[in-house]
Amino acid sequence: MSHPQSAPHHTHYDVIIIGAGASGLYCALTAGRRGRRVLVLDHANKAGKKILMSGGGRCNFTNYFVEPEHFIGDNPHFCKSALSRYPSWEFIGMVEAHKIPYHEREHGQLFCDDSAQDILTMLLDECAAAGVQVRLNTNIDRVQTLNQDNQTRFQLTTSKKLGKKDIASESKSSQTSYRCESLVVATGGLSIPTMGASGLGYEVAQQFGHTLIATDASLVPFTFTDKTGELIRALAGISLPVIASNERISFKLPVLFTHRGLSGPAMLQLSNYWRTGEIIRINLLPETDVTTLLLARKKSHPRQLIRTVLTENTDGALPKKLLAALQTHLWDDIKETELANIKDERLVELGDTLNGWQLKPSGTEGYRTAEVTRGGVKTDEVSSKTMQSHLQEGLYFIGEVLDVTGWLGGYNFQWAWASGFVCGEVV
Repeated sequence: MSHPQSAPHHTHYDVIIIGAGASGLYCALTAGRRGRRVLVLDHANKAGKKILMSGGGRCNFTNYFVEPEHFIGDNPHFCKSALSRYPSWEFIGMVEAHKIPYHEREHGQLFCDDSAQDILTMLLDECAAAGVQVRLNTNIDRVQTLNQDNQTRFQLTTSKKLGKKDIASESKSSQTSYRCESLVVATGGLSIPTMGASGLGYEVAQQFGHTLIATDASLVPFTFTDKTGELIRALAGISLPVIASNERISFKLPVLFTHRGLSGPAMLQLSNYWRTGEIIRINLLPETDVTTLLLARKKSHPRQLIRTVLTENTDGALPKKLLAALQTHLWDDIKETELANIKDERLVELGDTLNGWQLKPSGTEGYRTAEVTRGGVKTDEVSSKTMQSHLQEGLYFIGEVLDVTGWLGGYNFQWAWASGFVCGEVV
């Protein structure tokens, strides 16, 4: 027997935040500390799911070295105000106050010693201490504005997200209507849909006239479909330090060969700056000028083979399996030919390739594995000091839903904390 849907009941809050992720929770605890009555709504069954999975479950929660150049977006200046007002030291201070053990890895990255759950528990405890209410399993069905007491307010119509038991018993969720003075969109991007990512934040932005910068998967591995793809798949599991670059930027970091393509920090970082159809370059031997080495060896050891030179003079920088595969791929016809009998032009060509292997990815693994979403709400239409919309009073956007994308290394979390903080100070 189905139950009739009950009429909506109204509940008023000072601030409603859509999204119980990193930015939403930080905004909530900041506003709650100011005495604001705050409600956080999320359709997921658990708060902070991306926090829990980040950093291999250890949560790379910030970085010692945070600069505006670690972020991309159509307006590169937008992030400066929030980042300067809420530096990484502030968040580190909260982590230390909660006695969460952490450690530094390369490039200033900070990780929990134990579990990402420590960070989520800290945020939820701070929210509880500040009187913040968090409601999960809640769908946002409608967002509208109301003019009340000469002040614009928002009304959100929500419904309970039906679970399997609810559906089996044919029960209908009752709608609830909430009102607030300030509405904060902290819905994140489209990355990792299995974690509950949705386009709701973008829909709300467009409803109020905001422009969207085209979104794309970012901090994501590259895929290849040609013979290069076959070569890469055969080398799955191999990792080595390289310089990965395109026309705009380069990163000296490890690359990882996988069954699907190329991953590892070098590829993830480069993906932030990659557009479909572009070529990428990988310097497989960043510490060696291969052309100079081969030409010098041709003079001093003319009877050596190319693979011998590369094995003996690069300190094992190229794993044996990779060297063998590259030989088959690049110089199979002269693999048994002594240097003395190889034209200089061919050695120069091979050196150029090993120091600048040109590859054309067919694409990326997409939102399924992307750590972040590039693009989002156009920042020219949002205040960099408060995160309030220039188009709708009382409407705010924070975190990943905005067109601000950080590098790999804790930068996207720092943007979440910083944007959540400056918004929480004013809502």
